[in-house]
Amino acid sequence: MSMRFKPAGVAGFTLVELLVTMVVAATLLAIAVPTYMGQVRRSRRTEARTAVLDLATREERYYSVNNSYSQAAADLGYGTGTGQILNLVVGNGYYQVTVTSTAAIPPAPAGFSVVATAIGAQAKDTSCLTFTVDQTGAQTSTPATDCWN
Repeated sequence: MSMRFKPAGVAGFTLVELLVTMVVAATLLAIAVPTYMGQVRRSRRTEARTAVLDLATREERYYSVNNSYSQAAADLGYGTGTGQILNLVVGNGYYQVTVTSTAAIPPAPAGFSVVATAIGAQAKDTSCLTFTVDQTGAQTSTPATDCWN
């Protein structure tokens, strides 16, 4: 008497099924990763824009009290030193913010500019490298795009 075992049900996947699954997963990743990175860069730009506009507001507040603009970090509520704000880094090091001010030399009035410059990994975002706000409230970017809105 011979006994033959007949499998109740074959478990597992065929090679073709595995390959189709991997192709679908790779296609989804190829679409999702660039989209995700674009959103991450956009959120970093928003953080830098907020910091620049905050500093511009602080400069105007300082001007309304002292009748001059300041570059001192302590005057604007950043740090305790008396040096110029030349290395204020936003977020986790994606933008460097620079504040410069000029004294009133007639006929030119006093002024300031606050510039956020992309550094590190954010510098790969070549469509939006810098964002500038001046004492008139004019907002400019380099290259000239509307990516900061």
